[in-house]
Order: sequence, then C-alpha cells, then structure tokens
Amino acid sequence: MESPSSSSSSSSSSTRSEEYRNWLELPRDVTASILQRLGAIEILESAQKVCMHWRNLCKDPSMWRAIDMRNHYDLDIEKMCRHAIDRSSGQLRDINIEFFGTDDLLNHITNSSSQLRRLRLVSCYCITDEGLNEAAAKLPLLEELEISLCSFSKEPLMALGRCCPLLKSFKLNQQGSRSAHIECDEEAVAVAESMPELRHLQLFGNKLTDDGLNAILNGCPHLESLDLRQCLNVNLSGDLGKRCAERIKSLRRPKDPTDDYEFDGEIDDGGSFDEDDPSGMSDIDYLSEGYGYYEFSGESDFSYDDFTDYGDFYDFGDYYFG
Repeated sequence: MESPSSSSSSSSSSTRSEEYRNWLELPRDVTASILQRLGAIEILESAQKVCMHWRNLCKDPSMWRAIDMRNHYDLDIEKMCRHAIDRSSGQLRDINIEFFGTDDLLNHITNSSSQLRRLRLVSCYCITDEGLNEAAAKLPLLEELEISLCSFSKEPLMALGRCCPLLKSFKLNQQGSRSAHIECDEEAVAVAESMPELRHLQLFGNKLTDDGLNAILNGCPHLESLDLRQCLNVNLSGDLGKRCAERIKSLRRPKDPTDDYEFDGEIDDGGSFDEDDPSGMSDIDYLSEGYGYYEFSGESDFSYDDFTDYGDFYDFGDYYFG
C-alpha cells in the first residue's frame, strides 16, 4: 500500500512537471506563430540561436511572408533585411522599412517577390524618385502603400498609381507646418489621376488646397475614409465640406486631434526650408523611438561551444556579420 507521503511526493513531482513543460514539445505551427511575433531582427539576432529546432523553423520561407525592419543603428540593418527577404523565397507579401533603405534594397525587394501586397516606407531618405519609379513597375499586386516622412515628387506617385491597379489604401504623410504657407496640389493630382480604386487615403500634413481635394473626390469615386489632419490649406466649410460629409464615411478634418497618429503630431512653427533647399526636401523632423530588445533566459539543451561567432553559427551563404 502506498504511503500518504509517497503519494504526496508523486503528486508534487507531477505538478512540477506540468509547470515546466519543454517548449520544444509545442506543435510546430504554435511555435512558428510565437516566433513570428518577435519580428525579423529579433529572430535573426536571438531566436534562431536558441536551439536547432527553432533555427530550422526560422529558415522556413513561410516565416518571412511579412518582414518588419526598423533601423537599429548598431547593426548592419540593410544586410539583415536582404537576408530576411532571401529567406522568404519569393513568398514575401508585406514589408516595412523604417529609417534606412536605398534604391538597391528596394530593387532587391521587388525583384525577389512578385507577390507583394503591402509596402511601408518611413523616413527612407536614400530612396530616390528614380528608385521608386523603377520599383513601381514590379508591384502589380500591391494593395496597401504607405510613404511617411519621405520626399518624392509627383512622377513616382503617378507611376505607382498606374502600375498598381489593385491599390486600395494609400498613406502619404508629412509633418504639418504653418510657418511658410506653401500650397502644392501636385501629390493630390497624382492621386486623383492614377488611383481610381482607392478606398482609404491618409494625407497627414499635406500642402494640398481645396482644388487638390476636389480633384481627389472627382478621381477616387470609391473613397470611404479620408484623413486630412494638419492639411492646413484645406477649408472644409461650405460646399466642399458638405461634399466630403456626404461622400466620405470616415473623415478626419485638418484640426482634428492627433492622439492616435503614430508619429510626431506637433505642427512645425519654425522656419521652413521648402523654398530655400534646392533638393526640394520638406521640413520633416527626423524622428526616432526606442525599440525593444528580446532576451532569452532559462535552460537549453543546445550547446554553443562549437560556435564562437555569427560566421560559425550561420551556414555559409546564409546571413552573418562580416
């Protein structure tokens, strides 16, 4: 007959076993779902080095259908981004590039996947009109596009509209400024003339006028949501305001609150360089924010003794820091 103390010890041992279940026993799809929540940099820098099982998962192309890359200034971020794109093996659908990026990288993205549905470029100052114009021709399935805190002319925007007939959502955002009262409808006209299937449009801080807004309403008959916050040249009183109210289901007006805006919502009251800068760069604040780093703690049955640096850990031809 089993003694009470023996039964209690067995029960306690079973409880501890349940409390400390091995993560490697999780189903593959569950583990993959968890790892995807870390982001591309954390996967490359940390997760794939935990154990060989996780490494094999992290090399699966399905893990790289969506890539979110934000510049960590102590890393070779463009090299990491290229590696992540290569791992997708043509399955890339969604990519976010923030605070870095070049024409060569954009060319690599569009050459590597013809299935891209969503592209987000934030503060990509080294991507030129020519680079964006060339990329547009290779994005036939694009449905969502965001270009925030960048400086592009009308021509690549027109090219994007012509080459991306499925485009439904477009965000073209700058920092609002009232200091130099500059009016410019070029971007609004580009949208109106080339993006007739748009449902959602955000033009935060744009310098369009009432004429530009009327052009958009005429050229984008399916528009459902329109964000005009800090578009201080637009006056929504009178017939134009009535037209917007009747046509647009979700309308954000120029002076509406900016609490839910991702970037700096403050209006620039300082000197504007738009008229003086021959490069055409607008008065954009260089924004930055802290990004979290993930650390892995606890025991692992995987030994790093044979791997002394990135070059040893990664396969040849795979990503490593040189």
